[in-house]
Amino acid sequence: MTAQGQPLERETFDPGQPDAGEVVVKIAGCGVCHTDLGFFYDGVRTNQPLPLALGHEISGHVTAAGPGAENWIGRAVIIPAVIPCGTCDLCRKGKGTICRSQVMPGNDIQGGFATHIRVPAHGLCPVDEGRLAQVGLQLADVSVVADAVTTPYQAVTQAEVWPGSLAVVIGVGGVGGYAAQIAKAFGATVVAVDVDAAKLEAIQGKGADATFNAGEMSGRDLKKAIGAFAKENGLPLTEWFIFECSGTGPGQETAYGLLVHGATLSVVGFTMAKVELRLSNLMAFHARALGNWGCTPEHYPGALELVLDGKVDVGSFVEQRPLDDINAVFQAVHDHQIQRRVVLVP
Repeated sequence: MTAQGQPLERETFDPGQPDAGEVVVKIAGCGVCHTDLGFFYDGVRTNQPLPLALGHEISGHVTAAGPGAENWIGRAVIIPAVIPCGTCDLCRKGKGTICRSQVMPGNDIQGGFATHIRVPAHGLCPVDEGRLAQVGLQLADVSVVADAVTTPYQAVTQAEVWPGSLAVVIGVGGVGGYAAQIAKAFGATVVAVDVDAAKLEAIQGKGADATFNAGEMSGRDLKKAIGAFAKENGLPLTEWFIFECSGTGPGQETAYGLLVHGATLSVVGFTMAKVELRLSNLMAFHARALGNWGCTPEHYPGALELVLDGKVDVGSFVEQRPLDDINAVFQAVHDHQIQRRVVLVP
């Protein structure tokens, strides 16, 4: 990326010799995330000045390693989308998502829309390619674990979803679709909410127990409908887990409007839009709102295990495209012409 909205350009580069604790990864695939589109179309600034290769959902094979990381050579890995330093006070407290020295490929350093990338070795998630094959996946497919799967996995874990609870997922595209599946794997009954009938149809039975189109009813009616569903199925009318994954202003307003007593609202999607809310509802419902930035590397093996166990279906929600087609893919995703998560393959 050389400038906002300008066609992405191909450049030859040398990833360089990895320093101590670093590796070079030959990229198998890199997922196209809406964060990438935010950088490209919406004026969201990258931390490293342009030109910059975008892309932070990355899987591949380690081809070179610096001192202390040699044991990674030849291994299949997923690179965390957010790599904490691992040594600061926040990291030692288990708060790596807010590490002030964290590194995000395609934002702080060169990213994954490339053939190779050089990254810190700590936090890499090893992948058993034999088990991948057993569930019909390739290494490129699980690049999306690095954000689309692990981000909602951390959100569900942080919210402390429990068996028998009710989870409501707003926006069931890339991240939200996996949020629905993960909440289901944690034992919740899942309600999916979207304005796109195709997305609701895709997630029905693959994580969602019920679906509602927010474009066809008011927020008040939506809350009543979910409450009726909960009552009919013996589910709690309090302590709902609400996951806002749409990354839109209307989605955030819808999510906030679903607060019930003891609810947990997890904000997972990102938008530059501003919304008007009555914060006193948090007080009145004794509810809580949680932010969720990325996912710490220690959660990656657990998220990947759900995929390898078949509890989270990745294959039905991704499609591979050649990296050479990146400009056309960006435009198609931006125009909502592609329903699945695209993985670009060098």
